[in-house]
Amino acid sequence: MSIAAQRVSFIGSQGVELAARLDLPMGPVTAYAVFVHCFTCSKDVFAASRIAAGLTDSGWGVLRFDFTGLGSSDGDFANTNFSSNLEDVRRAVQWLTEHHRAPQLLVGHSLGGAAALMVASECASVRAVATIGAPSDVRHVESLLGDAVNRIEADGSAEVQLAGRSFRIQQQFIDDLQSVELVDRVAQLRRALLIMHSPVDLVVGVEHAARIFEAARHPKSFVALDGADHLLTTRDDATFAAQTIGVWAQRYCVDESGAAPVPAPTAQVVVGETTQGMFLNHVVAGHHRFLADEPVSVGGFDAGPSPYDLLAAALGACTSMTIRMYAERRQLPLDRVVVEVDHGKVHAQDCEECDQGRVGMIDRFSRTIHLEGDLDEAQRTKLLEIADKCPVHRTLEAASTIVTRAGNR
Repeated sequence: MSIAAQRVSFIGSQGVELAARLDLPMGPVTAYAVFVHCFTCSKDVFAASRIAAGLTDSGWGVLRFDFTGLGSSDGDFANTNFSSNLEDVRRAVQWLTEHHRAPQLLVGHSLGGAAALMVASECASVRAVATIGAPSDVRHVESLLGDAVNRIEADGSAEVQLAGRSFRIQQQFIDDLQSVELVDRVAQLRRALLIMHSPVDLVVGVEHAARIFEAARHPKSFVALDGADHLLTTRDDATFAAQTIGVWAQRYCVDESGAAPVPAPTAQVVVGETTQGMFLNHVVAGHHRFLADEPVSVGGFDAGPSPYDLLAAALGACTSMTIRMYAERRQLPLDRVVVEVDHGKVHAQDCEECDQGRVGMIDRFSRTIHLEGDLDEAQRTKLLEIADKCPVHRTLEAASTIVTRAGNR
């Protein structure tokens, strides 16, 4: 499902404007989440982008933001510390609550995971927390600073190279870390907790996940991000994390979209309004469930195929199936069928393929059939002829009768 993104901002802990992005699904928002990025990262780091995209696929609205002095946010990073980061997270929760709905889910990556764990219990709306590569002790950050810790203690501050970038760290940042007891906070969390960690994480060892898991109360879950690096720079790893969080969170969070439930399969196909937007509908076909919608340009969410898209899909699918059936029966070396279908309305007088005598605007389906395999010209010609025998093709060309009666659900 596509993402609708909004660039937003709010005032952070130090009175400066923080840059943020609200990712929304192309359809009703089931619930909202706040994503907290890793130490010295930004809201646009690859893992944050992929996880936000994965959550929107599950119907979540996701707010991610840059901490003070990072990314596109104002302020001086040197003046920040873990406590100011926590306040930035609180401000993000407050903005989302005031402008949309209070978040039910906090997702934090690395030190952002520690921040999410610290703030979650303060937020009545938060039902679940998911962490990725989070440390069990925020003082772990000191190990990333290396020998610079001694220079900071001696001079009050020092320039530190982190992930190829230079940051000024002050003594107050180090001092602030000493006051945080994360494991104690986790023990009192009383929220559903998902801990995700790579067993081969070289930045924050997997033993940190073990300590968090041991301290937490149920419900708690651990998922190993096998083979992933700390920043989830591989697309498959970030996508897996996003999909796992999305599925897991549905168990603990409440659907706030207000959408009408999916109708029961009382006929071959049942279509019912979601009551969200003008055009969005549930479609039930046997045990299959999906959405039908219209493009944004005409007032829809574009959360599903349009009615004419579905009609074109029916023609394309039937065409492919009919060709395959014939090829199997004749044992033809057909490897694959791909059918492209376009629909439009044209004037009958401009349609060379149309029956004579038709007037006005008519529907025209343009079908391109790709036949892959070691077929000779005669076989390809025959398969294209067979395509015209597709039942949906015949239905569309013939006159159909539609019988309508009132229902009493």
